[in-house]
Amino acid sequence: MDGKGFWQGFLYFALVALSFSGAIGLTFLMLGCALEDYGVYWPLFVLIFHAISPIPHFIAKRVTYDSDATSSACRELAYFFTTGIVVSAFGFPVILARVAVIKWGACGLVLAGNAVIFLTIQGFFLIFGRGDDFSWEQW
Repeated sequence: MDGKGFWQGFLYFALVALSFSGAIGLTFLMLGCALEDYGVYWPLFVLIFHAISPIPHFIAKRVTYDSDATSSACRELAYFFTTGIVVSAFGFPVILARVAVIKWGACGLVLAGNAVIFLTIQGFFLIFGRGDDFSWEQW
């Protein structure tokens, strides 16, 4: 087997593994909302944080695409905004549980779902965000 075939097989496996882990994270999130003991769907608003978390990275990558510098102010600002979004996604269910809108068990399930989903997003960028011949742009 040549090197190209090995890496392509690895990328197919990685894509399936990332899809599976994303489904597990969403299952935790849905369990935190839909179980009979909890039954409140306010934690679904963390999906907004999951959707917007990669946007600063995409903008910074587009703006600093031609730059050969290892760090730039735009990239650092994107890291700052992404960190704020991720921290907000973890803080939102804690605040909801603190003011008794949701139960603490639901908060735990939502936090577990957040951890799995954000690790999935990070894994996606680590595996497919290299910009070489086998990048996420081919999918």
